[in-house]
Amino acid sequence: MRTKAIRVHRAGGPEVLELESVDLPVPGDGEVLLRHTAIGVNLIDTYHRSAEAGQYAIPKPATLGVEAAAVVEALGPGVEGLKPGDRVAYWMIPGAYAERRIAPAWRLVPIPDEIEDQAAAAVTLKGATAYYLLHHVWPAKPGATVLVHAAAGGVGQLLCQWAARLGVTVIGTAGSAEKAEAARRAGCGHVILYRERDFAEEVRRITGSKGVDAVFDSVGRDTFAGSLDCLRRLGLLVNFGQSSGPVPPVDISVLAAKGSVFLAKPTLATFTRTREDLLELAGGVFQALREKAITVDIGLTAPLSEAAEVHRRLESRQTAGSTILVP
Repeated sequence: MRTKAIRVHRAGGPEVLELESVDLPVPGDGEVLLRHTAIGVNLIDTYHRSAEAGQYAIPKPATLGVEAAAVVEALGPGVEGLKPGDRVAYWMIPGAYAERRIAPAWRLVPIPDEIEDQAAAAVTLKGATAYYLLHHVWPAKPGATVLVHAAAGGVGQLLCQWAARLGVTVIGTAGSAEKAEAARRAGCGHVILYRERDFAEEVRRITGSKGVDAVFDSVGRDTFAGSLDCLRRLGLLVNFGQSSGPVPPVDISVLAAKGSVFLAKPTLATFTRTREDLLELAGGVFQALREKAITVDIGLTAPLSEAAEVHRRLESRQTAGSTILVP
């Protein structure tokens, strides 16, 4: 069987993405054949595309993408609990930018009947990220105050919604008035236009110089130093992304100088090493959707063939909410 896929043969900009026809093998032991119905686009996809070395580099040539909703079409030997026609979702399995693919059955989670495929593809990875950040890395506490960078982004909106629902006061940063309004709708009590104001100074003003309990920073290099300045004594800076580039080496004595603050660099992969982990995170996300603690905001839907243009828009911060590719 052949299928269309977005492939990358060398590290580079969006121009290195190519739509190709590739061969698919039959499913092996513990594997299934999936037909994608919606493919989630995430910043990590751009890191995988552009990295030549380091944490985010992947062997090339490769098919990009780590998240999708799909329908099971065929089972390999030894697969139990699934059948053709089942709707499933997955995240953190490279190779999602394709019409069809082979995937390990243990990584697939069932999509509840009341949740649409595009919603599942838009929210599963981002929602799982928000879940582990607010339940494991920094368990949300009613009455606490946090700063969320890129509050109008896919993960940012979910973090703001979920934290606000859990009784947390949320301060968000955004790059435009339009994105600021999206952040407010997502639950931000305060939004800082970071291109117009120093966000650290604004956080100190909003909190009466106390600072916030935690900062959730997916931006990286451009916001790291300012984020430390936003923390209260014994606060926590959680760096879980690097849309502006990686954070340079840090002298850890700065953590003492800022008030004995803490620094975390978690990854979703750490929290999804077993099937039990996957089911916990997916269950938490889908339950939050049912209870409307979080909602799905799909800001851009595009054909799979336009993946390069989607990457350009994502990297230039021209998107808000989640982005979906449709095979």
